[in-house]
Amino acid sequence: MSAQKSILYPLVAVLVLILIPVIGVKLGLSYFFAVVVPYAAFVIFFGGILCKIVNWARSPVPFRITTTCGQGKSFDWVKHNKFDNPFTNKQVFVRMVLEVLCFRSLFRNLKMELRDGPKLTYGSAKWLWLGALAFHWSFLIILLRHMRFFAQPVPGFVDMLQSVDGFFELGVPQLFLTDAVIVAALTYLFLRRVVVPQLRYISLPSDYFPLFLLFGLILSGIGMRYFFKVDIIKVKELAMSLVILKPTVPEGIGALFYVHLFMLCVLFAYFPFSKLTHMAGVFLSPTRNLANNSRYKRHVNPWDYPVKVHTYEEYEEEFREKMKEVGLPVEKE
Repeated sequence: MSAQKSILYPLVAVLVLILIPVIGVKLGLSYFFAVVVPYAAFVIFFGGILCKIVNWARSPVPFRITTTCGQGKSFDWVKHNKFDNPFTNKQVFVRMVLEVLCFRSLFRNLKMELRDGPKLTYGSAKWLWLGALAFHWSFLIILLRHMRFFAQPVPGFVDMLQSVDGFFELGVPQLFLTDAVIVAALTYLFLRRVVVPQLRYISLPSDYFPLFLLFGLILSGIGMRYFFKVDIIKVKELAMSLVILKPTVPEGIGALFYVHLFMLCVLFAYFPFSKLTHMAGVFLSPTRNLANNSRYKRHVNPWDYPVKVHTYEEYEEEFREKMKEVGLPVEKE
């Protein structure tokens, strides 16, 4: 598939998804998009993630296949890289914390270039790490800020996050820093796939679809906050009714809210069946969550079935005379 089609198809798909709630609300299907779709997305998301986790947990991992990026533990006088080549479970825990919170492996990423000579060179490639870190942390903070719609009273840490996020107090309504950061990060991640020839060549529609879906989700949320009026009281009323399983749909919320909610539901329903499941998969990845102690402990495959072996003594007993004839040494005369 050409690069243009790989971009065009998911873009058209997202635009169609935006039109669905707009048309549906005009046809009087507000209850369907406000209640049925969110509950269905919730069930698909958690059911899909649970199935993924069960399948991963059932996969046999009899050997240590840890990804190592540094010196392993050996002699006392050889410096051991504890977190890039963990030896104990405590070191594995620290490695996982750094991986999940700071994207340590992505920070170590290098770019490879073939220059005049020809000469193969390696260099630092921190922009991808910075863009990914900015997107994931901004998205997490935005999700936590939205908890104010699902709890009464609002948790204290949510108010604290909102105060820190809007620290600069630019404009009215207050500009949240994460809104600007996540748009910049998504733009960078998209342009990176479009501009870099190698990435553009290997990128599939399934790589662009989540990006466009996130763009639709984020931009519709920004539109509701800064440009178009939405009744926040009614939005919270709907959210709280969904939480207590007594759904009520207030009148006059606005079509843009249903677009935003529908984009979120599609993202959640799509999540378990996409590459986005790396969020859960990183915790069950044997290349990350195992200690590299194969030098000190023998790991025997518990699923090995007994195999009949032909020992050397049996071999010599069978071919002793022939071995003597050709001059091969034997242990027993």
